[in-house]
Amino acid sequence: MADNDILLMAHLMRRAGFGASYAELERRADRGYAATVEELLYPEAQPDLDTDVMQRYMGWRDMGYLAANQGYWTYRMVNSPRQLQEKLCLFWHSIFCVGDSKIMAPHNILAQLDKFRTQGLGSFEGLLLAMSTDPAMLYYLDNQLSHKDAVNENWGRELLELFSMGVGMDGQPNYTEEDVKACAQAFTGWTVGNGLPRYPYGRYFNQFLYNRLDHIEEDKTFLGETGNFNGQDIVRIIARQPATARFVARHLYNYFVADEPQVPAWQDTPPRDPEAIRLLEEEYFRSGYEIRAMLRVLFNSDFFKEARFSKVKSPAELVCSTLRFMGDFTRPQPRMYDMALEIRYMGQDLMNPPTVEGWHTGREWIDSGTLVERVNYAASEMGRVDAPGIRAVVRRFNDAGPTVSAGGLLDGCLEMLGGYQLMPETRNLFLTHLGQDTDIATDDADFPQQVGQMLQLIVSTQEYQFT
Repeated sequence: MADNDILLMAHLMRRAGFGASYAELERRADRGYAATVEELLYPEAQPDLDTDVMQRYMGWRDMGYLAANQGYWTYRMVNSPRQLQEKLCLFWHSIFCVGDSKIMAPHNILAQLDKFRTQGLGSFEGLLLAMSTDPAMLYYLDNQLSHKDAVNENWGRELLELFSMGVGMDGQPNYTEEDVKACAQAFTGWTVGNGLPRYPYGRYFNQFLYNRLDHIEEDKTFLGETGNFNGQDIVRIIARQPATARFVARHLYNYFVADEPQVPAWQDTPPRDPEAIRLLEEEYFRSGYEIRAMLRVLFNSDFFKEARFSKVKSPAELVCSTLRFMGDFTRPQPRMYDMALEIRYMGQDLMNPPTVEGWHTGREWIDSGTLVERVNYAASEMGRVDAPGIRAVVRRFNDAGPTVSAGGLLDGCLEMLGGYQLMPETRNLFLTHLGQDTDIATDDADFPQQVGQMLQLIVSTQEYQFT
């Protein structure tokens, strides 16, 4: 079995990215856990993904359609050297939800995702302000329809309920209806400028527009403070609330550590690990609301290191981690958006969440239909024994000796996948299938098929559904 340093590194790379090959895990383990955490936390020090060839495959016409943009993002998640940056991009997309079913402008959603990449590790206050001026977000929540003589409360309400504070904590509400009204009034005049025509060079990005003539210029009372507030003032007030620290801390814990109840239950449901949440809340304020600092505390904590396989994989995590293991989705290719469609079939339509609330996570990712889709997809991939990832596993066994026991084959495959552990009943069933006392020749022509079949069995288990 792999040593503990490699197992811990596998855990980190599953959570802070989309997994890693065993060779990469060995390199990172040699470098050290703390050093790897720091490298992940500063993605700008790593080379960005070269997208020139991919964009030539797509072309501006294809990028006007949702599936092509989903394929573009899936390719980034699988191949970007900045793994934490892409993982955080998915994290923030799951909170600051915008759906193409309404805005019908996936290029504007891509622009929002780029903001998550550049600002997702910085100040939460700065990120909130960026979302408050994001054309895709403002259009999705109808703020372009909010005028000083006819205020639309959609953006103001969701900013408080789903994007920053949550409805309540410790059994108490975090804000009132009057706070929602004041928040919406402060954002009047924050709107979207008309986009230029798409021809001849494709669709242009919409731009944020502040119309001061359509803004309510009068005192407003918000969360106990009174003044002639604009949107920036509202964001500043929200960022310093204890409820906001709790909201961010619980989201980070739910995404990176262990599955929490769904957000609507947080007012009356205490955190799964109150001490972990307290530490993250303290770092939120100590660091000036910096997400990077909170993640540094999280990744180096015992509660993170001890939380292996305690989260159900999202569809994006399952597909992208499987593709990274296989190692052959490394160059743009025709119909590359097919990989993103697999994520959709499992219930996570990227850039098109079902509602502004986003996707319900944890065990709600899995039902009888999606489980079949998840198992079939992973098993189908592992059957491609000519893929670089499978060949790398075969070479490991070849280098270890001329034969391997049935137990050695099973344990080796579990190790290569990142250290999964099977229930005793499942393990015994697999060994019986192989033949308990069988020695298997690693140089036999059928050996790659045997490795592929073992990997297919493993990814068909309930254990592989967890990360």
